[in-house]
Amino acid sequence: MKKLKEAGLFGSGLVPISGSLAQRYNDCLAMLGVKPTALSYFSIDAMGWSPEISEEKNENYYLNVGDANPNAIIISPEQKGKPVFMPSHSFDRDLMHAIFTAYSKQIRDITKDSAICVHLDQHIDAFYSPFDLLKYKHISVSFSLLNDLPKRQKEQKELVKIFNEGNNFIDREIHHKLLDSAKKYGDLRTRKLNFEPLSLNVSSFYTRAFGGVFILRDFIKEIMIFEDIEMFKKAIKDTDHDVMIFHQSHDELMDLLNDHLIAEIDLKSVVNDERYNRIKKQVFAQKLTNPEHGIDEILENTFLFKKYLNELDIETRKEIMGVELYLDKLALSNQTKREDIVSDAYYKALHKPHSSLELEHQELIWKLLSKISPLDILHLYWYDKAQFYKTYLTWNVSHQHWAIETINKAIKN
Repeated sequence: MKKLKEAGLFGSGLVPISGSLAQRYNDCLAMLGVKPTALSYFSIDAMGWSPEISEEKNENYYLNVGDANPNAIIISPEQKGKPVFMPSHSFDRDLMHAIFTAYSKQIRDITKDSAICVHLDQHIDAFYSPFDLLKYKHISVSFSLLNDLPKRQKEQKELVKIFNEGNNFIDREIHHKLLDSAKKYGDLRTRKLNFEPLSLNVSSFYTRAFGGVFILRDFIKEIMIFEDIEMFKKAIKDTDHDVMIFHQSHDELMDLLNDHLIAEIDLKSVVNDERYNRIKKQVFAQKLTNPEHGIDEILENTFLFKKYLNELDIETRKEIMGVELYLDKLALSNQTKREDIVSDAYYKALHKPHSSLELEHQELIWKLLSKISPLDILHLYWYDKAQFYKTYLTWNVSHQHWAIETINKAIKN
């Protein structure tokens, strides 16, 4: 992971935390029922998630109390606009943007000497069945302030009121109470500490609950797509819900996505873009075993690419170059069948969200396609970072170098 960090592809864009901010962060963890970190220096994203603490606890989603109701910590206004590295839902980034937009002034004020715990409430105490996800219609976002500042503010105002009554201004006990409160919490009398709950309407979304599930709405029927095969097998037995259920590996799923104008593919045009080149090179890299040259050299050097391609058996060569072979044969005969030449994984990877979809839905479908066939390393990095990091560690050094260079080149362009 060191090379990813040096290339700015892991942990970049985070907010550094140390000193008193680290102590406040631990106090927030205590509010959430999470054990404190022993780290004195770490960094956090927009939701307050820290890669260093995640590694320390060996738990990516340590901020969550169950899958149904995840949490976030806001400890600095600098978190505004930062990435969300380990979202529980596909809408978490937009949710944090809405919070910082609605309460920008309050966040700047409160985080001067306190912090905010954010609770994403689906009005579900806990998940018992994947079909509980169909209840996601509206999400309420509530806020808890460190040290219960609204309550302390009310106490200060009551003390001031008592102080101003009669001769109480000479009462030393009231003096001490006011001074103690002011020293501990500051002067809270005029500060805006009330956060009205935010509400977010939810349509189609992804959640990591139940091993990962996509809920697609606004089509003929609601569609549930499972990552976990065992969860799918349990869900398919249900007869109480009028919903279409698929596992992400099902070929029928791609047919449905095309038929319902959710995804589309045009092999004639796709061969001319960079995404196709990335996918073809990744497929090729996976077929190479103990090459004399580095994978990065082979994939980027035309002569080496041809050399190693021709050293493979003919069926493997056909698989790697399947799209070009199919198009060549199709030009000679319209009876040519795609499935006879282009592998299913390759074919699925070359799909894209349908152009008629709104941008929000396009992002969600890109995420789905990246999970169905994770052959585009750039999209895997963009839409499924956890899986990208996991897969990255299985590659040799030269493969890793090619991936880093390829992603950085695409980002710069």
